[in-house]
Amino acid sequence: MTATYTFDVFSSLDGYGSYGADGDWGGYWGKQGPELLAHRLASFGPEQRMVFGATTFRQFVQMLADSTEDSDVRDPWVTRMRSMPATVLSSTMEGPVDWPDATIVSGDAVDVVARLKEESGVPLRSHGSLSMNWALLAAGLVDRVQVTVFPVLTGRTGTDRIFAGAADFDLELLESRTLDGHTQELVYRPTLH
Repeated sequence: MTATYTFDVFSSLDGYGSYGADGDWGGYWGKQGPELLAHRLASFGPEQRMVFGATTFRQFVQMLADSTEDSDVRDPWVTRMRSMPATVLSSTMEGPVDWPDATIVSGDAVDVVARLKEESGVPLRSHGSLSMNWALLAAGLVDRVQVTVFPVLTGRTGTDRIFAGAADFDLELLESRTLDGHTQELVYRPTLH
């Protein structure tokens, strides 16, 4: 039996994963609430292995290094995520890295994740890492796409369209929920169209 792989990503309603330098939104586009944060923590409760591309991993490490114990960056779910074992796909990074249990692996992401799915005794999850996950989607390795949609439009300041480089997929809705009365979490099973 192979491990389940979840591509987990945050998005504005218009499909952006982040905002540019002239954006003043702040983390979660300023829309985080107690229900969202509690749900995120619960979803990171079970044992999982994180899978990151190098760019996203570097961004997380830098964001955490620049933060303080009291900042929003160190939400309990992010702290929990950082405590999980992680595989970082990179041909340029070398250890050690500022992450308690990270393994840097070079090679093709499709090959590495296919092997991880066969060998892992726990589910695999990736937060962000867009281009890596587009390749994994195209290869049929992503079992679940979990999109948390925040109630904002970032047409002027948005960067990083979350599915701009992905192939075409049909999506089967597996789960949906509204958090804090305004944020949607949608979980789909993708099938290449």
